Amino acid sequence: MPDRLEALGLHPLRVKGRQLLPIVQGGMGVGVSAHRLASAVAREDAMGTIASVDLRHHHADLMEQCKDVRDRTVLDRLNLIALDREIRFAKQQSHGRGLIAVNVMKAVDQHPALVRQSCESGADAIVMGAGLPLDLPEMCADFPGVALIPILSDARGVAVVVRRWMRKGRLPDAIVIEHPAYAGGHLGATRIDELHDPRFDFDRVIEDVQKLFREQQIEAEKIPLIAAGGINTHEKLRSTLGLGYSAVQLGTAFAVCQEGDAHINFKKVLAGAKPQDIVEFTSVAGLPARAVKTLWLERYLRREHVLQAEAAAFEEAHKGQPVDRVAKCSGALMCLTVCGLRDGIPKIGQFCIDTQLAAALRGELARGLFFRGASSVPFGAAIRPARELIDYMLTGRMPEAVAEATAAN
Repeated sequence: MPDRLEALGLHPLRVKGRQLLPIVQGGMGVGVSAHRLASAVAREDAMGTIASVDLRHHHADLMEQCKDVRDRTVLDRLNLIALDREIRFAKQQSHGRGLIAVNVMKAVDQHPALVRQSCESGADAIVMGAGLPLDLPEMCADFPGVALIPILSDARGVAVVVRRWMRKGRLPDAIVIEHPAYAGGHLGATRIDELHDPRFDFDRVIEDVQKLFREQQIEAEKIPLIAAGGINTHEKLRSTLGLGYSAVQLGTAFAVCQEGDAHINFKKVLAGAKPQDIVEFTSVAGLPARAVKTLWLERYLRREHVLQAEAAAFEEAHKGQPVDRVAKCSGALMCLTVCGLRDGIPKIGQFCIDTQLAAALRGELARGLFFRGASSVPFGAAIRPARELIDYMLTGRMPEAVAEATAAN
């Protein structure tokens, strides 16, 4: 692998003593990046990522056990079993190559348990975003061999995390810098009108972060930076690495690969989406999000103001009274620390995110929420193997079948 990169004039991504291709597959839930996709990427000597949230949807026996169950302890236990299975499958099927990471959202209420299970099951790295992972070193204190990789979007967030971790005697093993103007799913800004703020631009972030490293007397090589969002061509990979990033992360492009763990309908929706089909909105987690404007999302956004008004009226009518929040949680999973629907917060989303994401995973066009990045995918509507995507990003060579189809059109 080092010889291959040297011939291309590229350098490996180094994480915890491992040399990897400078390409990372981002974590995508619910269930979009599970063991099939993560192991396929790792087998190419890159970093594959399992999204930890609600993986039971890939296991029929676990879904049968939770049928009609509203006991959160049972649901949490089954999800931990599913996570354990997915990590072990990915490790087995990657044959010791690459790196298997697990993405855990800070905004998920059970994130400490998911982190611990990931470490116990043999994950090589924990990747955490959707909130500042200030306490991630404590959660992984018993697993010093596990790489810790926060997802942040600007230099200010990097400074907060790095300084806090340094006081605990720990540095990040890498940092993902995710640009909210281009990434999919939950985004690293507090408001939609901030998504295109210049402070998120890759050139500005790396300049400010390198300045921070110098001030803190940290060798830049000790914390590789991984750029995520909008990097969809070989040329963009080259230019981004030329800024000083050690690797790039792709999400949507991997989600639509043959090995992607979602239904083929899911892949077709993402691959076929045009710029006008992609919208930003505020999620139930209170974070900006980006997705394809499918039938369900279009209908929801049309009624959002009505649902928010109903939530406000309910909370006003029950002010000072105990409210059964479990009963207001559609699936009783209580998955998020903050949920607009369950907690009656009228200014943010009013839908069950787990239900809608799980429907998308199953390819249900009329019910699913299909998270997606803003940029086009490298192979257009073609569903190709992860190996071909990695090869194209590294070399610029389009797969023959894709090139022929493009020429024919």
